[in-house]
Amino acid sequence: MPPITQTIVDLYDRFTHGALSRREFMERLAATVGGTAAATALLPLLQNNYAVAQTVAENDPRIAISRFQYEIGDAMMNGELAWPAREGRFPGVVVIHENRGLNPHIRDVTRRFALEGFIALGIDVLSPEGGTPADEDRARDMIGQLPPDRAAARLAAGVAALARVQTCNGKVGTVGYCWGGGMVNRIAVLNPPGLAAGVSYYGSQVPADQVERIRTPLMLHYAGNDDRINAGIPAFKAALEWAKKDFELHVYDGAQHAFNNDTNAARYNKPVADLALSRTLAFFRKHLG
Repeated sequence: MPPITQTIVDLYDRFTHGALSRREFMERLAATVGGTAAATALLPLLQNNYAVAQTVAENDPRIAISRFQYEIGDAMMNGELAWPAREGRFPGVVVIHENRGLNPHIRDVTRRFALEGFIALGIDVLSPEGGTPADEDRARDMIGQLPPDRAAARLAAGVAALARVQTCNGKVGTVGYCWGGGMVNRIAVLNPPGLAAGVSYYGSQVPADQVERIRTPLMLHYAGNDDRINAGIPAFKAALEWAKKDFELHVYDGAQHAFNNDTNAARYNKPVADLALSRTLAFFRKHLG
């Protein structure tokens, strides 16, 4: 088995973000590692393995789960709601998926936040298009065809809907990963009712001229080995500082894009993911109550 080099990780990143078709990716991977057989053997280590996605069981007695729906215009949005299985009102967290849709990993992340004392909503941004398909490549293509402003509006409506839930305390944070991290930044610009904080994991930045419209605190997590996303950090940071916005920015040296995804053997970084999560939880508890 050839080692997973930075060149291979970068090649896979280009594929997962739509710059290469699967055929082009496999051809380039084969050329990099010395043949089709080696590329085929390496592929499972690069892809998400949802067989290990469940760390919090759906029937865990510590949490409750239900389907959640809300409307935006003529569209019906679907998601999974999870909250602590006890009486009370809880701070809300909208969990925003990567560009593979609401998959088993993100559903599990939603349940993890419920275990931490939040009422968490994992939204399927592809709901009006029929929902997230099982085929990851198809999900990626569908999200790639969805105008970002339309996606952000759908998710922002979910923030407002969650804030209105009786068992929510009315304060909602957003947390998103990869594509979802970029949506966190876009939602902060939209300022939907109830939004009180946002945490973006390796997400694309909004243009500097939109930063003035941000009203809520942000926490920004970036991977050190992520040139594609990190190219936008300097301008975003400068705009946030110039506008005197409340934000924290962390860059984790040596970490890969998607370092939080524990279903991806090639990029998951447990020490970094644990540190980022501890910071995220503290940030939410500070701003959401």
